[in-house]
Amino acid sequence: MRRKNRYDKKNNRDRRGFLKPEMILKILVDLAMTVLLFLLMAYLLVGETAHEWMGLAVFILFLFHHVLNRKWYGGLLKGKYTPLRVLQTLLNVLLLAAMIGLMVSGIILSRVVFDFLPISGGTAFARTLHMLASYWGFIFMSLHLGLHWGMIMGIIRKVFRIQNPSRIRTWILRILAEGLCVYGVFAFVKHDIASYLFLRTHFVFFDMEQPLLSFFAEYLGMMGLWAVLSYYAGKLLRRVGARSSR
Repeated sequence: MRRKNRYDKKNNRDRRGFLKPEMILKILVDLAMTVLLFLLMAYLLVGETAHEWMGLAVFILFLFHHVLNRKWYGGLLKGKYTPLRVLQTLLNVLLLAAMIGLMVSGIILSRVVFDFLPISGGTAFARTLHMLASYWGFIFMSLHLGLHWGMIMGIIRKVFRIQNPSRIRTWILRILAEGLCVYGVFAFVKHDIASYLFLRTHFVFFDMEQPLLSFFAEYLGMMGLWAVLSYYAGKLLRRVGARSSR
């Protein structure tokens, strides 16, 4: 009987322990999408033309992301659904819905990239859908990032050859995470994000005098807030799943 190779497709590493090219490509695509997402949230600060072209880039990367992760769809009806897997699947479906909403509404609202399309009407609905999909999509992607943070940290440790655990390093990272969460809550309240998420307002306010770097720092704080929450929620659900399987 052929012995199963421990460096199989599930751990995404070859015999030498290096990341496989396909996994590296997945990471680069996800990183590019995350960076572009930050830029897209600064709609008026980067300009309408740049916003539309970056939106098109995200759409292409999003399609490429699903091609690279196509095997996920084949495994949906296979295996046991633990609490963590239920959360991951639900989050992936919600993120997919948000991205589709962004693409459809973006095409309807386009005045640059897709201006050649004979689309008339529906702009009011598209504007509302675009706002909802933008802010919910930002949260869903942040939560998605948090659920995969353990894998990201593993890659970082491998790249920088960090092998031995360190209590000091662990506490420093925890303090930084807590500080990021506090800053994220501040930014969430300052930008009144809840009003956009629950349609208490239909127009997004931008402080045109705010430096772009400051804007990105605040959105990084909000992303960190949701990522930290989902990271620890994932750890809790793993423990619940482990106990229920005993």
